[in-house]
Amino acid sequence: MTNTPSQTSGVQLLEVSPELAGQRIDNFLRTQLKGVPKTLIYRILRKGEVRVNKGRIKPEYKLQAGDLVRVPPLRLPERDEVAPVAQGLLDRLEAAIVHEDKALIVLNKPAGIAVHGGSGLSFGVIEALRQLRPECKELELVHRLDRDTSGLLMVAKKRSMLRHLHQALRGDGVDKRYMALVRGRWETSKKQVNAPLLKNTLRSGERMVEVTEEGKEALTLFRVLRRFGDFATLVEAKPVTGRTHQIRVHARHAGHSIAGDSKYGDEEFTGVIRDLGGKRLFLHAYALKVPLPDGGELALEAPVDELWAQTLEKLGE
Repeated sequence: MTNTPSQTSGVQLLEVSPELAGQRIDNFLRTQLKGVPKTLIYRILRKGEVRVNKGRIKPEYKLQAGDLVRVPPLRLPERDEVAPVAQGLLDRLEAAIVHEDKALIVLNKPAGIAVHGGSGLSFGVIEALRQLRPECKELELVHRLDRDTSGLLMVAKKRSMLRHLHQALRGDGVDKRYMALVRGRWETSKKQVNAPLLKNTLRSGERMVEVTEEGKEALTLFRVLRRFGDFATLVEAKPVTGRTHQIRVHARHAGHSIAGDSKYGDEEFTGVIRDLGGKRLFLHAYALKVPLPDGGELALEAPVDELWAQTLEKLGE
């Protein structure tokens, strides 16, 4: 799609190929109209400005092979218009990169930054990195970290590396370890939590995960790193499976919820940690070992942030 100086595209006619039949018109337009904001796509659909075979359709219309879709002229951001990622965030992320080679970036993601835009956020780590590395056309997240979790996050610069790491993640080639500050005294003998997890989406659109027999198999290995009397324990968590919110839900299931966890946590415990200055989720992906395509291995560790370190220091007193 070429943009004229007035930044308006002309009328477009898109023919639906057989492999795209059955797709909803809104999803079809989102993939076809690269760089066009979702809000604009839904607006032209709502106003009936998109025609299929010269007739009006609803956003949930399912396309058929051979359909001719007419898209009205659209005002687009210019190719070289900079995405609205604040310079401060760009600087923080550039400083957070702990490893970079020709195929992979690994960064120590700060807590509170989403890995990608969506759900009310216009940008996240991936959008910011695309702005920092405009020459890397194939930047993709290898895996995810919750917005409030900090630590090691892998971003592939090449498709081949993305495929290689996805394969390693599906097997047991990747060793990811987290630190978590949990409530109470975690017994040394409790070395694993094996409990199936099921994802539910609430009416508010919020995703919640619960332990239930109908869920998918989930296993996390735990090890005690440091005790703070009977009040709290710093544990290492190694997820063997990779389910959404796995460590957070497994910790709670074991009776030791994570400090600062607004979804699965314990308000009283979180309140005490907060009073010590610990205003964050105490879950940090601190160690990572991944096999490289050439047969070598990349092993990295990422330090916790100042706020985490100071909170534990006060807790230790």
